[in-house]
Amino acid sequence: MTTAKPSPQTGVHRLVLAEHVHLRVHGAGPVGRLNAAVAVMVTKIVGTMYCAYVFTLIALVALPAAIQQGSPTVLVNWLSSNFLQLVLLPIIIVGQNVISAAQDARAEADHETLTTLHQMSMQQIAILQGQNQILDLLKQKAG
Repeated sequence: MTTAKPSPQTGVHRLVLAEHVHLRVHGAGPVGRLNAAVAVMVTKIVGTMYCAYVFTLIALVALPAAIQQGSPTVLVNWLSSNFLQLVLLPIIIVGQNVISAAQDARAEADHETLTTLHQMSMQQIAILQGQNQILDLLKQKAG
């Protein structure tokens, strides 16, 4: 079963940004909206460089104890579980936010360009239809 493609005259242009997708991910019900709100709030808090700095300080609190143990295993454990996991999480979220904002800006610019091109195409179609009417009139008079 194939669906008909919209023609240039009936095409609907829409701009889809990250915030428009929340309903599809979490649902439109009250629980879905609550989940989305909590997720966005936590991400906004954890996804800051300030949070990365706080997590760095928290991880550094355990460093003297890890060094005192003198075991390479304990140091590797501290580095992987305390430092890297705590500090890299907010930094990765910040990076993803920057990438997402850039993608949204490109999508908006593309949408504006495509909307303009669509309007130009509609004008061209109207001109061509007018020319076809003129040609039809000329054919009727000539033949």
